[in-house]
Amino acid sequence: MLQTLARSSEQRMRQIAMARQAVLQEGQPVLGGLTETWITRSWLRCLADGQRPDKSVTFDVIPAQAPNRIEEANHTLLTAARPALKKLGHAIANTRYFAILTNSQGVVVDVDGPVDRSDPRANTIARVGVDLSERAIGTSAIGAALNELRPVWLHRGEHFYTGNAAYSCAGAPLFGPDGQCVGMLDLTGVEADERPELKYLVAQSARSIENALTLERPHSLLVRLNWPGRTLGDETDGLVCLDADGWVMGANQVARALIAQLSPVNPAGQVGKAGQAAHSTHCSELFAMPYEMLFEAAGRDAYGQPAPIDVPLWSGLRLHAISINRAHANAGASLQRGIPGSDHRSLRDVESALIRKAVMQARGNVMQAARELGISRATVYRKLGNKSKL
Repeated sequence: MLQTLARSSEQRMRQIAMARQAVLQEGQPVLGGLTETWITRSWLRCLADGQRPDKSVTFDVIPAQAPNRIEEANHTLLTAARPALKKLGHAIANTRYFAILTNSQGVVVDVDGPVDRSDPRANTIARVGVDLSERAIGTSAIGAALNELRPVWLHRGEHFYTGNAAYSCAGAPLFGPDGQCVGMLDLTGVEADERPELKYLVAQSARSIENALTLERPHSLLVRLNWPGRTLGDETDGLVCLDADGWVMGANQVARALIAQLSPVNPAGQVGKAGQAAHSTHCSELFAMPYEMLFEAAGRDAYGQPAPIDVPLWSGLRLHAISINRAHANAGASLQRGIPGSDHRSLRDVESALIRKAVMQARGNVMQAARELGISRATVYRKLGNKSKL
């Protein structure tokens, strides 16, 4: 088994060497899938920028006050990322890889995991404030993730500079609740075994950070979305945050993939003439239903849980959704999973909750809800006649 892995590794290194020869020395395109096309694009950008592969790489020396300034400037990102970084550090503890978090310019803002500080190759890059962008150190997973805006894997000689050939790394971009790239997450090893599966791990961790960033955006209603048949409440959900008037305050990348019309919102949350936040998208543009129904669905069922509903899209597709009123959501794990704590309610409240749920499931069709409940339509109207009960 070890011999097979060694032969595979040797073959990879030969392929990388052939690709470097073709592109960096002969200026020829890489044929036969010797390396990823995005790596070739990065190499060509570096050459066009005047960089040369054999040039010595200088990692900028950071001023003593830089870490404090960077932490202050990236406080929101750091707060959202640190729980995921801690979990990553545990997952990669025995792999000789460590985690690096950068801002959108490729400057390191945090490091976690087993960094070998006695190795200058690790210590020099695992410092807050170091510029690891493509313009500074050539092709790397960090620069590639920020340029390509997708998860990447990079091994040894696939780095542009010869002096960086000891590194192997996986990177994934991080998107904020406004849909803009706010940084990237990287896993780097020094003379470590090639582990392309780390690309999946770093992408999964990036999703956790994006969800945390989205949940931190001020909002009145959180809508968790997924395809019918999928269990709602985990990190694979689409998240859409709404203000009290139904304007989109933020959304994660899963939600943007589920709903084509979901455009980026104003990243600054600027205030308009009437004192209202100037956002670009209203939820009525996303869902083919009155947006008030999302707020009504935030009421809990007889068991104290959010009542799931089917949400129609303008494309004709349907999503499964849970609406959570932020005022009712608990902090921490309950907010992340979108499950408010249980409460004690009267029999009248339980009855109203059951009727309201039936109306929601019937998508507002009172007659159909009445038939399902075995009561008259007049009873439904009488029980829910008070708007405050909806």
